[in-house]
Amino acid sequence: MKAVPDLLLLSVVHVIDFLKPVKAKQTAVRALFVFGDSFLDNGNNNYIEDCDLKSNYPPYGVDFPLGPTGRFSNGRNAADILAEHLGIPDYLPVFNNPQNKGDRILHGVNYASAGAGILES
Repeated sequence: MKAVPDLLLLSVVHVIDFLKPVKAKQTAVRALFVFGDSFLDNGNNNYIEDCDLKSNYPPYGVDFPLGPTGRFSNGRNAADILAEHLGIPDYLPVFNNPQNKGDRILHGVNYASAGAGILES
């Protein structure tokens, strides 16, 4: 039974080491592309007309500097935190926003959508 605690400890150490902030001179990660459901959605469903799974109204975003954006949280989500730790500047853009093309997605884009459906319906 000793192997299980050692394995768990090893995993925790790797996660902690992975989440250390990247120094400004390190540019190992240039972009982050996020896929997922409501845990990572940053507003993709706002641009799907017939979608009922939206969170672009209070109380969502009560602790987020930009207010309610479509994140299903009161503040930053896991993708925002990971991007910050990897040294990605700003917040990842929303894929479904028609303005997010070209240079606006150089550091990655967030494809996550609440409901995690592959079809817009």
